[in-house]
Amino acid sequence: MRYKIPIEIIELEKDNYHLVVNSVFVNGEMGYWVIDTGASKSIFDKGLADFYSIIEGRTENLHSAGISEEPLKSEVATMKPFSFAGMKIENMQLAVLDLTHINELYSASTDMEICGLLGGDFLVSHKAVIDYKKKQLVLRK
Repeated sequence: MRYKIPIEIIELEKDNYHLVVNSVFVNGEMGYWVIDTGASKSIFDKGLADFYSIIEGRTENLHSAGISEEPLKSEVATMKPFSFAGMKIENMQLAVLDLTHINELYSASTDMEICGLLGGDFLVSHKAVIDYKKKQLVLRK
């Protein structure tokens, strides 16, 4: 089944664009995710502990020039169910990190608070297609 999720294209600085999609958690709260095609792993904000469960004993070393020079050791968690435009996501595993620095960047341009980054692991597993003209992310389940 194909799901078409609306994308917001956010210009953080002149000619510096980020793609953001909206999700809804089981308690009705909304969360904004950056589509990060350069990230190999999806990440969720460590400060939003009500929405995930840590997998005891599992960690990951994340390598990313955008986050830090050195690999970051991160706990691995399973997300509680949430949805993107009617597409229910269950048992999504991801790394949890403090995303304060990303939210500080966003606060200068928008009132959005970013809850996570959708990385290549999620995008590949859902055969993602980004349609800039229609401003939508197409996912398959």
